[in-house]
Amino acid sequence: MKKRLAEPISTIKGVGDETEDLLNDLGIYTIDDLLEYFPYRYDDNSLKDLADVKHDERVTVEGKVHSEPLLSYFGKKRSRLTFRLLVGRYLLSAVCFNRPYFKNKLTIDSTVTVIGKWDKHRQTITVQELTFGPKQVLNGIEPVYSVKGKLTIKGMRKFISLALNEFLDEVEEILPTELLQKYKLQTRKEALRSIHLPDGKEELKQARRRFVYEEFLLFQLKMQTLRKVQREQSKGISHEFSEESHENFIKALPFPLTKAQARVINEIITDMKSPFRMNRLLQGDVGSGKTVVAAIGVYAAILSGYQAALMVPTEILAEQHAESLSNLFESFDVNVALLTSSVKGKKRRELLEKVKNNEIQLLIGTHALIQDDIHFHKLGLVITDEQHRFGVEQRRMLREKGVNTDVLFMTATPIPRTLAITAFGEMDVSVIDELPAGRKTIETYWVKPTMLERILAFIEKEVSKGRQAYVICPLIEESDKLDVQNALDVHSMLNSYYKGRYQVGLMHGRLTSDEKDTVMRSFSQNEVNILVSTTVVEVGVNVPNATTMVIYDAERFGLSQLHQLRGRVGRGSEQSYCILLADPKSEAGKERMKIMTDTNDGFVLSERDLELRGPGDFFGKKQSGMPIFKVADMVHDYRALEVARQDAVELVRSKSFWVEDKYEGLRMYLIRSGILDGEKLD
Repeated sequence: MKKRLAEPISTIKGVGDETEDLLNDLGIYTIDDLLEYFPYRYDDNSLKDLADVKHDERVTVEGKVHSEPLLSYFGKKRSRLTFRLLVGRYLLSAVCFNRPYFKNKLTIDSTVTVIGKWDKHRQTITVQELTFGPKQVLNGIEPVYSVKGKLTIKGMRKFISLALNEFLDEVEEILPTELLQKYKLQTRKEALRSIHLPDGKEELKQARRRFVYEEFLLFQLKMQTLRKVQREQSKGISHEFSEESHENFIKALPFPLTKAQARVINEIITDMKSPFRMNRLLQGDVGSGKTVVAAIGVYAAILSGYQAALMVPTEILAEQHAESLSNLFESFDVNVALLTSSVKGKKRRELLEKVKNNEIQLLIGTHALIQDDIHFHKLGLVITDEQHRFGVEQRRMLREKGVNTDVLFMTATPIPRTLAITAFGEMDVSVIDELPAGRKTIETYWVKPTMLERILAFIEKEVSKGRQAYVICPLIEESDKLDVQNALDVHSMLNSYYKGRYQVGLMHGRLTSDEKDTVMRSFSQNEVNILVSTTVVEVGVNVPNATTMVIYDAERFGLSQLHQLRGRVGRGSEQSYCILLADPKSEAGKERMKIMTDTNDGFVLSERDLELRGPGDFFGKKQSGMPIFKVADMVHDYRALEVARQDAVELVRSKSFWVEDKYEGLRMYLIRSGILDGEKLD
């Protein structure tokens, strides 16, 4: 940054001590800060034909005074002034409040320009600003700044205008010419002038385009450089194995891989062969086949002489994974073992000995895997399923059971791609965005609570065919008692309705882990036909025989949660159903129900959820570390975000970026951000 731009804000004419303090409160200390203080919206004051103006819209009109103004007073010192105004072919009323001094100035046939709110029904403008004579501003677009205290928007416009006139020539370009030309972007000087003083809508649009791209590129450069630095400092395992043996395992799978699975496997294997440590997030919608992808990665690690570990959040999930992976590896001389807190005494000691001696190649378990007495012979790959359920510390402890271990995180919670590449910018992201062939789409219906009788009959029809059903009650966070009572009420109602015909189970937050496991086990073995649950039924629990999911008060859940619940059914070959019992009062609630019935695609849903809730809310309050952009919007400008990310990846990979003069501005930005050490670059 040039020295003059670093000068204090008091350099600007008219900025005294008091104003300087007010500007400081807004984070404006230097000339550069002032130039970078962008408007949060714009008022369009260009003249419009009233036929095109909507009711209650702000409008600017120019016309001739057509009647004597009428002045009336009400209350203390409050007044109302009304006059007729001829605007083109319209004769309308103009109303000014608390400006009695206009009465003597408004003469018949004199021209005035009025800015105000248009009431289409009454053909009236409520005047906000009135100037005598024809309109002065040519472009009609005025910036509106966020101000506080005695600072006015008019004052802010004046200071920024003075700063632009005096200091704009000092502004340096940060983007290389090749990128400006490639995307036909304005220069930084042009964009700064246009964003504060636009000559029309097109110029403003181009200024915004420039800053959206710049903000995203700088952010992604930071992320990609951080990844490069972390990778280069993290020596990894360069897995070497027989391609033929690996291919034989893939060919022996009971079903062909989808294109998406094949693409993701290629990304994972490339990581594993590289000398750097893998740090990859694998996203796949419910039922997209992540377990098979994990198994193929595991087999690659085993072929190259290493062991693998898979950590999952619950015991029942660990058991299901152990069973399905044991079946996959049955003919391939891979010993799979299960370690949970239920494995105790002699059995546990023997198991740990086998892990230590490399007699067990794949160990599956809950957080029991990170206990101190577990020692691997040679751990090369760590996979955590539903990684957001484990703390950072737990994940680190598992990773450190080996030396330079490759890490794969798996999640069935679809994170919108825009968020994945920002929130998880330092990780590589793989997405399985295709379901295996032959999967039947779950039919989703939104019904009002008045139709409960019909729903109970529908559940009976499904269960009579030997199938099973879930009935979910929402968690009422304010009160545990209410929450349990809610489920108890539903459970007793269903019990009396299906009495003697079907078994109704109950799971709620007051049960211990062992009790929950017992309930889930009896449900997965079809000893319980209908399961009432308050807690979200464990992600990933696989009961292929369950075909009906009924969700009480569905409007209380977010889209992602509803989609996760829906994913508990539809895991077998039979047609499955999801019934949303809801009577939402808000528009957003109705919109959520509508989206759920419109699509089964988790990624589409997560994008819509992001639009409805905004990026800060998507991960809940804990994830408020989302980047804040001045101009760019991650949801609406997601295409620009994708482009900027790709450009950042290519720049950071290229040798020229680190040495050539044309990239100096970007390198200096990285040094100022603390991502790079300036001395090491020289």
